[in-house]
Amino acid sequence: MTASTSKTFFPAFLKTLGLLWGFIFVGLFLDSNKMQQWVAEPQWIANIVMLIGFFLCFKSVTPRIKEQMITAVIIAIIGEYLFSIALGMYTYRLENVPHYVPPGHALVYVGVLYFTKTAFTKLHKRLLEKVLTIIVLVYASVFLIFENDVFGFVLTILTVFILRKRPRERLFYLVMYLTVAYLEIIGTNFLCWEWPSTAFDFFSFLPSANPPSGISFFYFGLDLGCLWLYKKRHKIAWKRMKNQRMIRLMSPQKKEL
Repeated sequence: MTASTSKTFFPAFLKTLGLLWGFIFVGLFLDSNKMQQWVAEPQWIANIVMLIGFFLCFKSVTPRIKEQMITAVIIAIIGEYLFSIALGMYTYRLENVPHYVPPGHALVYVGVLYFTKTAFTKLHKRLLEKVLTIIVLVYASVFLIFENDVFGFVLTILTVFILRKRPRERLFYLVMYLTVAYLEIIGTNFLCWEWPSTAFDFFSFLPSANPPSGISFFYFGLDLGCLWLYKKRHKIAWKRMKNQRMIRLMSPQKKEL
């Protein structure tokens, strides 16, 4: 997977999110109730396909992204066992954590990251942020109205509110929101997992849809964790990058003076 140099939407989308979304559909279909019509227990097939996809992606990315992919898998393993097994936030079809899930989190991270680095997104960043924010709010509102998804709506509002103060990460998280929404709709419709009717199957004042609309709020911890660990392991490189960013930001001001 590489960041497209195209300045138009479809080539930029197809080479990044298009590949990711297609792979998500195929991978989840292999673990679906439909696949069980032909294979008694097909999850092993999904696991193998995920390992192949992860390896091919891992081969093609930069050393920095490789490290972040490995970190994402580790964080995802911890997060999945915490939220699914320990807290019962959602339940997988076999009441386990499928082996394809943690590396799947890493691929989602990389696919979203590379889309936000395309020439198209850099040229239309502000417009994309406005359009995607509207889509996110409409999506969450539809789920609230028709599915009584209070839990997802609250998470969506929290997401949008937090992103108001994070302009550098805003586009990444908005694209992540929609990617996770797509992933969750496919996964729940294929009965790969399901969400309880209330948040964590405990908070009765937070009714939830299956899936809740704003659940990508919890995915953000994956990105923050990857970034934090990278900064800790590469303090000098991270400081140099921050200095270079400050110089670029100051350059227009110098020209004006």
